[in-house]
Amino acid sequence: MMELIPAIDLIDGKVVRLTEGDYTQKKVYADDPFEMAKKFEDVGIHRLHLVDLDGAKKGEVVNWKVLEGIASKTNLKIDFGGGVKKEEDVKRILESGACWVTIGSMAVKSPELVRKWIGTYGAEHFFLGADVREEKIAINGWQEITAMDLYAFIHSYLSIGLNYVFCTDISKDGRLGGAAIDLYKKILTSSSSIKLVASGGVSTVDDLYLLQEAGCNGAIIGKAIYENRISLEDLKKFNYAH
Repeated sequence: MMELIPAIDLIDGKVVRLTEGDYTQKKVYADDPFEMAKKFEDVGIHRLHLVDLDGAKKGEVVNWKVLEGIASKTNLKIDFGGGVKKEEDVKRILESGACWVTIGSMAVKSPELVRKWIGTYGAEHFFLGADVREEKIAINGWQEITAMDLYAFIHSYLSIGLNYVFCTDISKDGRLGGAAIDLYKKILTSSSSIKLVASGGVSTVDDLYLLQEAGCNGAIIGKAIYENRISLEDLKKFNYAH
């Protein structure tokens, strides 16, 4: 069964969505992330993708209170990222109640440091984010496209035991134009150990079934929920159909 993972992206403690990672294309959907998380939990959702966009921009975690609040007020299993730069952040995120620390840019720029974290806290506590445009890794809130190959990047971490990966095709994100199915099939074919979570472009329930058929372990859903393309009831039905 594929896991449904709603996303809550945070700016100023509010639930927002950006389009293609552009902070100038910001739309606020809710003032209270706790309330939103509770709504997800109430329809049978078990997972939450929590992103500190303030932290990602500033280069240090900002929205600690939201993480602590959602972790203490719900039973959702949370992955949290955005602005994670040092080991104290990793420690505090896990102590605040998150199950996974999301790492993206740091995994590209400081692989030795991230490997050290993985050695200390265990690969099972990290969720590797591979943001891509034309199969090249993007970093720093997608503002910089690197020369790094997507597959080489993923495999460098699979080789040390981290097998939980989500991949966002930047060109799809926030556009509600459908997920990058072919890309995900290609990634899944490249490794038998990877647990792949799709992210970006999910716009209908049909997309969820296509991702499940492709072999994805999970799907992160953001804008489609907030724009009512996929309702809370749809999430509930999908879960109960499996």
